[in-house]
Amino acid sequence: MTYHVPRADIQFVFEHLVDVPALLSLPGNEDLSSDLLQAVLDEGARYIEHEVAPLNRASDQYPPKKTAEGVKTTPGFKAAYAAFQQSGWQGLQHSSEFGGQGLPKLVGAAFGESMSAACAAFALCPILTDSVIETLILAGTPSQQEHYLPSLMSGAWTGTMNLTEPQAGSDLSLVQCLATPQSDGSYRLRGEKIFISYGEHDLAENIIHLVLARTPDAAPGIAGLSLFLVPHYLAHDQGDYAKGARNDVMCASLEEKMGLHGSPTAVMRYGDAGGDVGTGAIAYLVGELHQGLNYMFITMNAARFAIGIQGLGVADRALYQAEHYAAERRQGPDLARRFTSPVPLHHHPDVERMLQTMRALTESTRALSYHAAWLKDMALHHTNPDQAADFQRQHEFLVPIVKGFATEMVNEVTSLGIQVHGGMGFIEETGAAQHARDCRVFAIYEGTTAIQANDLIGRKVLRDHGQQALACLTPVRATINQLQQHPNNTELAFIAQRLEQACQAYEQAITDLLQQHAAQKPRAVYFGSVPFLMLAGVVLGGWMMARAAQASVSADTEFLRKKFSTAVFHAAYILPRAQAHAQSIQAGVFLDQSSCY
Repeated sequence: MTYHVPRADIQFVFEHLVDVPALLSLPGNEDLSSDLLQAVLDEGARYIEHEVAPLNRASDQYPPKKTAEGVKTTPGFKAAYAAFQQSGWQGLQHSSEFGGQGLPKLVGAAFGESMSAACAAFALCPILTDSVIETLILAGTPSQQEHYLPSLMSGAWTGTMNLTEPQAGSDLSLVQCLATPQSDGSYRLRGEKIFISYGEHDLAENIIHLVLARTPDAAPGIAGLSLFLVPHYLAHDQGDYAKGARNDVMCASLEEKMGLHGSPTAVMRYGDAGGDVGTGAIAYLVGELHQGLNYMFITMNAARFAIGIQGLGVADRALYQAEHYAAERRQGPDLARRFTSPVPLHHHPDVERMLQTMRALTESTRALSYHAAWLKDMALHHTNPDQAADFQRQHEFLVPIVKGFATEMVNEVTSLGIQVHGGMGFIEETGAAQHARDCRVFAIYEGTTAIQANDLIGRKVLRDHGQQALACLTPVRATINQLQQHPNNTELAFIAQRLEQACQAYEQAITDLLQQHAAQKPRAVYFGSVPFLMLAGVVLGGWMMARAAQASVSADTEFLRKKFSTAVFHAAYILPRAQAHAQSIQAGVFLDQSSCY
């Protein structure tokens, strides 16, 4: 089945749920307009629908192969990537100073969602390059920026992140990759990295690897880690080696995976192949020594948000397919006898419940994710330092929620998509199963859901005694007050009631977490970390859907009628999850005292 970008819903979010005029009024955005942003997204949709969406099935059936000439990607990937590069999509949200288009990250989020919906395996390559670009902009030397950023932003080169190793997993303190300083200021890097997405491929001229490693005199653990830039091919003359010389880096093997088959996941070896430069990969320090994890967090935070957007994209693809199947497949009688039997599946109450759940989760997560991107744009461009800092704090609070909630949400949505298909969902040729397999790793990539939740609790809730977490409720309560101004509209009153109950559960959860922390019960706190992340996603997504209900209450189109119906459904079926999550958090004290492991 093909795929069409949800242009109407993206436009709805831009018009009603994020303050685009406020963004466009800031310095640096003088040449932008709402019409221009929409035109860019329309052009992106055309590229995605015609060039990328047809690759999804092939990416699953024909994974990359490691050959004597290097890694060969799925048939069709090279042509689609060439079109991607030619149109300048890689530089969409990056600074024009180095060749980017300088458009808001809000636009990048919308484009990235649709790319991932069309073919998640293909979209992963540009996501990683975006992260490398972000890191070099913030931590690279002027020379590194000059030599690497223009080609990365043009898409001529791609980028990767090299963090973990076979013995390390998520514990990066165990990283052993060694970088030995050289007399010319460069380093020779040796070691092995695993799970490196697009570590080698045939799409671009060069691949720029960011690698966590330690120097010979570095302290053990995380404190001794530094970040190094390792080009697959040298980007400029290095000693006796000419530009374009093959570095001592190689793809040792490709992993066979549950899903995302079209993405080459490589085991990378540094200092093992020789290449054109002898033993040890030539590497360049990024930033200061022993600050590697701090710099890598720049890369990871950008990637974490982007992986959340990937989860959103695959959820939308699964929803699109399930809705079309349920409209075309006829089976059974209509319970209300409104239609002649057999009826389309979507007329059966439980199928409608599943579709509405998929739609409510997807649309609420889209709005929340775009809001987070908007906050980052406001933080980057606002002229008032205090206001900019506040926008940045809000954005940082939302990043683990977007990543964690979206990547858990998509597992539920794709599972429901299979169920809507019935037995045909279990058959590979329908494609429904591929969505579930492709998205499963998103909750693991760039830190598991627990790692996102631990960051949310430890660095963002406990550190300021819940102030930022509670501040999130101020605009939510303002929306509740606005809904209550319509006492004669039972649906709006119902949404307000359910959202208020969810807010109370959220407040109680923060109180319980702070009390558990004060009582020095860390296990109780972190038993509740993932439930709190999911609780936050439910409440803030509910806020977005409540605002959507306000904007669509006087529905005069089919789109607005569906939007209002979805908002009511979210209040009825999704918001009550808040109380369950809050009760789980409260019960953490019992789990702290009892364990079967």
